[in-house]
Amino acid sequence: MRIIKDTNIDFMKRTSFTKILSLSIIILGIISLLINKGPKLSIDFKGGTLVAVNYTSEIDINNIRSSMENVEIGGKNFDFSKAEIKHFGDKSNVAIRIASLENEPEDFTKSLIIKMSKLYPNLVPQDNDDFILAIEKVGPKIGAELRGDAIMAIISALLLILIYITIRFELKYAVGAIAALTHDVLITLGIFSLFGYEISLAVIAAFLTIVGYSLNDTIVIFDRIRENAKMLKKSTLKSVINQSINDSLSRTIITSLTTFFVVLILFIFGGEVIHTFSFAMIVGVIVGTYSSIFVASPVVIYMAKK
Repeated sequence: MRIIKDTNIDFMKRTSFTKILSLSIIILGIISLLINKGPKLSIDFKGGTLVAVNYTSEIDINNIRSSMENVEIGGKNFDFSKAEIKHFGDKSNVAIRIASLENEPEDFTKSLIIKMSKLYPNLVPQDNDDFILAIEKVGPKIGAELRGDAIMAIISALLLILIYITIRFELKYAVGAIAALTHDVLITLGIFSLFGYEISLAVIAAFLTIVGYSLNDTIVIFDRIRENAKMLKKSTLKSVINQSINDSLSRTIITSLTTFFVVLILFIFGGEVIHTFSFAMIVGVIVGTYSSIFVASPVVIYMAKK
C-alpha cells in the first residue's frame, strides 16, 4: 500500500539545516554527559540494591528522605538521605536505590524493607506481597562486567555492520550506514542524559534494537539507490539518491508509524519496568528514520566525491 505517491522532494537540498539540527542535539547531549560525568547508570552496571514498596496512600518523598538520614542496620548507622529515592509508577509507590556498600551487613535488604514499613505503619498493606513491589541486587564486580559486555556488544554490532554493508554494497555505503547508526546512538544517549533517565540492561537492548531498525531502513534506501543508479546512468548521484528516497518514502512512513504507535502504547501503559526501554525505542524510531534520509545518504555523496 502506498499512502504517498509520486513525490518529488529534494531531500538533499535540506541537508544544511539537518546538519545544524543534528550537531546541536549531539552537542547538547555531550555537554549534559560532561556535566553529569557520564551517563546515569542503573544498578545493573554500578552494582547496588533497589527496593520498591507500595503504600496504601500517596507518600511525600521528602518525608521519606528525611527519615532515611539515620538508619540502623546490623549495629551500624547509615545515611541514605542522598540515595536515589523516587516514586515508582504512581505516588503511593516508592523506590530507593542504594549503591554497593563495603562490608554490607547481612540481611541488608530485609532490614531496609522493615525500615520502610515502619515509616508509615498505618499505610502498609496487610499482605507482605502487596507491599514489596521489586527487589534487585547486583554486586559491583558483576556490574562492572555487565558494563564492559554492553560496550563490547554495541561496538561489535557496529563493526559487523560495517563488514556486511561493505561486502553487500561498497565502502562508501558502509561508512554512511555507520555514521547514521553512530548518530542514532549518540542522540539517544544524549537525550537520556538530558532527561535524567538511567541506562540499564533493558536500555542497552533498546540501543541494539535501534541499530537494527535504523540499519534496515537504511539498507532499503541503499537498495533503491543501487537499482536507480543502473537505470539513471546520466543522472548525478544526488539526483539518484533523491529519487530513491522518494520511491521508498511510503514504505518508510508506514513502517515507522507502525513501530512508533506500538512503542508509544508500551510507554504509556507498559508500566515502570519497561518505561525507559519504550522511551529509548520512541527516540530511536524517530531518529533512525531521520538518519536514514539525512545522515546516511549525505555521507554517501560526500564519500563518492572523495
